[in-house]
Amino acid sequence: MSFVPKTAPFSGKINAVTLGTGDNAIVIGGQNVLPFYTFDAPIENAPKIGVEVSDLASQWDYAGLKDFYAGCATMADYAKKAETIEGCDFICLNFVGADPNGANRSVADCVADAKAVAEAVTKPIVVMGSKNMEKDGELLPALAEALAGKNVLFMSAKNENYKTVGASVALANGQKLGAETADDINLAKQLNIMLKGLNVNPECVVMDIGTAAVGYGYEYAASTFDRIRLAALQQSDADLQMPILAAVCNDTWGVKESSATEEDEPDWGCREERAISMEVATAAADLTGGADAVVLRHPASVATIKKFIAELV
Repeated sequence: MSFVPKTAPFSGKINAVTLGTGDNAIVIGGQNVLPFYTFDAPIENAPKIGVEVSDLASQWDYAGLKDFYAGCATMADYAKKAETIEGCDFICLNFVGADPNGANRSVADCVADAKAVAEAVTKPIVVMGSKNMEKDGELLPALAEALAGKNVLFMSAKNENYKTVGASVALANGQKLGAETADDINLAKQLNIMLKGLNVNPECVVMDIGTAAVGYGYEYAASTFDRIRLAALQQSDADLQMPILAAVCNDTWGVKESSATEEDEPDWGCREERAISMEVATAAADLTGGADAVVLRHPASVATIKKFIAELV
């Protein structure tokens, strides 16, 4: 008698969220099984990979990144080059340079960059703000208006600013909205409920539930991924069924293992290889935990994670 395995798809399902328009649009989410459990049911939409394009990318001093982006001067140049990376599904614009505590780039300059990128690339766009809530209160609405009709995902809606960001980004301009919390299932659910109370369509929301570089308290991130995904699928909790995007690049390139020079840590080996390893290991952990999309910086990381996904779906 042949063995017939019992499949276990869940009644709950992750929302499917479309980014971009036309033939170049992508869909994240849509699964009713645990990550990569293809033996239970088909994976409707394989996890997607975004490539970070920072407004401070010219300051990246890793040899591989400098070589890859040689000749690029503007965000649009960087975005066009990033789009050529095999495995790139979307472009993620990171306006960290707008932070008043850093370069303090003006809203007008950021808007001009975003428009130029939108004209230069064909892939969907995701936007991350400055991480300064006061500045993002000005920046994100302006960017959402400037990119109207592009079906862009805007991250950085938090408990403290969700009304301003939610109303201006999702309600006024019809863009997708990212709900950002930090490694806490209850905070993630609460923010989703508040956005729903603001009349933001839950099927237009993507969660950024927080991550961490592996080795840096990652167990908190891992448990949050697991609990949220199980609640969404096993308990059919509609307030946690939004797909998850993990901005891996933000957490991995600044840790000591990625940034310490070979002169400072001669026993650690090549700095760029260390940084790529941190990015790849963290992305793989997030994807197996339940992330529906990850944002990476290095072309080598993208290639490795693309292969990782392809061999599991």
